[in-house]
Amino acid sequence: MKLDDLLPALVPKIAAFRRDIHAHPELAFDEHRTAQQVADYLAGLGLEVHRGLARTGVVATLTAGSGARSIGLRADMDALPLTELNGFPHRSQHRGRMHACGHDGHTAMLLGAAEALVRLRDFDGTVVFIFQPAEEHEGGGRVMVEEGLFERFPMQQVFGLHNWPGLPAGSIGVTDGPVMAGADRFEITLTGRGGHAALPHQAVDVVVAGSALVQAAQSLVSRQSDPLDAAVVSITRFHAGHADNVLPETAQLGGTVRTLNATVQMQLEEGLRRICTGIEALHDVRIELTYERGYPPLVNAASATAIARQAAIAAVGEHAVQLNLRPSMGAEDFAYLAQVVPASYVWLGNGPTEGGCLLHSPHYDFNDEVIATGIRYWVELARQALARS
Repeated sequence: MKLDDLLPALVPKIAAFRRDIHAHPELAFDEHRTAQQVADYLAGLGLEVHRGLARTGVVATLTAGSGARSIGLRADMDALPLTELNGFPHRSQHRGRMHACGHDGHTAMLLGAAEALVRLRDFDGTVVFIFQPAEEHEGGGRVMVEEGLFERFPMQQVFGLHNWPGLPAGSIGVTDGPVMAGADRFEITLTGRGGHAALPHQAVDVVVAGSALVQAAQSLVSRQSDPLDAAVVSITRFHAGHADNVLPETAQLGGTVRTLNATVQMQLEEGLRRICTGIEALHDVRIELTYERGYPPLVNAASATAIARQAAIAAVGEHAVQLNLRPSMGAEDFAYLAQVVPASYVWLGNGPTEGGCLLHSPHYDFNDEVIATGIRYWVELARQALARS
């Protein structure tokens, strides 16, 4: 039996599964219905299924031949807190929840690959299918690692993918080295002395101090980091005051720090703390900085990416594999898995972005036309990484 013989019947079934998940999205660590359906599907294939890792995570294993090597294939399951604006029949049935990032497609494609590999068994070793909860902001990947993913399911390499609107459908983008940014959040509270807007000398103005802080923060990237190191510091919130004739007592600022390099990530945090200390002294205000480390940079290992590249070529042909794409400044908690074992994360072309079909858009929908490509890629990864001798 060949993969091409399986896909005509398999792809429509997987597309229907994907649309059902899309209609019933669930948020981080609340993917109970999705996890149940995933576990039931895997059990129906005869796989050994493990539930409850990171609360709603599902892991299954498949062994063929006698090889000792093992690889992990990971898909994310959670949706976003967003109200869908599409009108098609499989739109979200739950206001305020939507699969606007394609995790429904990721989950469905990995299930399709599991079924194909169960039938084909043309590899030598063990494939670990990882269905991860809570990729969006909540760090489900970190929780899976902390709860013993790699101890319970030893693997030499782990692979992930994300659909990518704007890349041609049926193509795969493969990048060695940094592929997604680390993303931190910060909250800054300035406290001065409120007063009358007509008598500023009697007050300590937190708006002026906060404005100086905003300007100074931009020098972290433009003047204090290497121009060749990608980094973004964005202050996205500035709240102060409620009346035109009152100088407020406090102001709140918040934003994000993104970088592709863990060392730069640390330097930017230290730099922001120095700026806060300086503004505090210069403007006679009190500043409280809360800095929350988010996802680390996602860095593809050369060894795993070499396998991913060969799998992509085998799946779609060399002409449809895009190499050395520019990294994205978005973040991805697959990075926690990549910190433990060699990993590679690729982008699966989702096609044109017309009609607002962008990630995190209320008009987004996963392109079912690329399901076959995703399944082919996963199957080829197993074949390439666990090739029979």
